[in-house]
Amino acid sequence: MKRPSKLVIAVDGPAAAGKGTLAKALAQALGLPYLDTGLLYRAVARRTLDAGADPREDATSFAKALEPRDLERKDLREAEIDQAASLVAKQPGVRAALLERQRHFGQVSGAVIDGRDIGTVVFPQADMKFFITASPEIRAQRRYLQRFGSLAVSHEGLQKEIDAIIKRDQQDASRDVAPLKPAQDAVEILTDQLSAEDVLQKALEIMRKRGFVE
Repeated sequence: MKRPSKLVIAVDGPAAAGKGTLAKALAQALGLPYLDTGLLYRAVARRTLDAGADPREDATSFAKALEPRDLERKDLREAEIDQAASLVAKQPGVRAALLERQRHFGQVSGAVIDGRDIGTVVFPQADMKFFITASPEIRAQRRYLQRFGSLAVSHEGLQKEIDAIIKRDQQDASRDVAPLKPAQDAVEILTDQLSAEDVLQKALEIMRKRGFVE
């Protein structure tokens, strides 16, 4: 199979499973633009909280007002944003406001795009789809490393992170609009026992077998 001139790769999965790490590595390896769609929802959540609004209420106006500089903020990975982002992402108005922005990004010259509904809603015709997952325990450990640079935390602190991840999984999977689930034709990769390099090489090998990589 000849590589499409505008190759679109969808990388979906739950929080802290490694989808962003893989997507960025694939984009670099293949010379494609990269978009973290989760950052869009985090930026909407940040705008909502900064305005003193409830993320459970309609945040469509905040999504429509999103600017590039909103994505450059350094406070989009804080714990309070995790749940707020999941809440605004449930809203049809917010998802509709961000949908065309995501599609346009991929249509310009191809892209690697990661999120929770890329292969099912944003780019159902993506050339390649991956669904990256891992156990809540492993994902909680990775989230701690991401935030604090160390696993030197209490058992209670780690359990709290596990509980938060499970809660977000339930919210994302049960929402009425674009629930988190693997696309039927997505290749699922469990990353519990794999390094970032292992996951990248596994993904590239799959794409090589399909003719997208030489």
